[in-house]
Amino acid sequence: MPVLLFLIDTSASMNQRTHLGTTYLDIAKGAVETFMKLRGRDPASRGDRYMLINLEDVPLGIKAGWKESHATFMMELRNLQAAGLTTIGQSLRTAFDLLNLNRLVSGIDNYGQ
Repeated sequence: MPVLLFLIDTSASMNQRTHLGTTYLDIAKGAVETFMKLRGRDPASRGDRYMLINLEDVPLGIKAGWKESHATFMMELRNLQAAGLTTIGQSLRTAFDLLNLNRLVSGIDNYGQ
């Protein structure tokens, strides 16, 4: 039962636009949506759980936990807005802390199993 965690940069710099007019944040959201659609076609993905976090401080940065429904995950993904500063170091630490917590709760010994 894999847990897939998506850490999305929601700093103000993600409001930049490409030459086509799409913001960087919209590209990131689209990439996650595409991944979810493709992963959903695989029969092995039935037990997958997903987490969505952004660069806000905990607990505000946790947008969808591993027990949330797929619909909640997608709604939170679509509602992400770019604002604020980049705190990538703290956000990465939060991501690994959450994965470690899930590992302890589910009894998985190592990342990647």
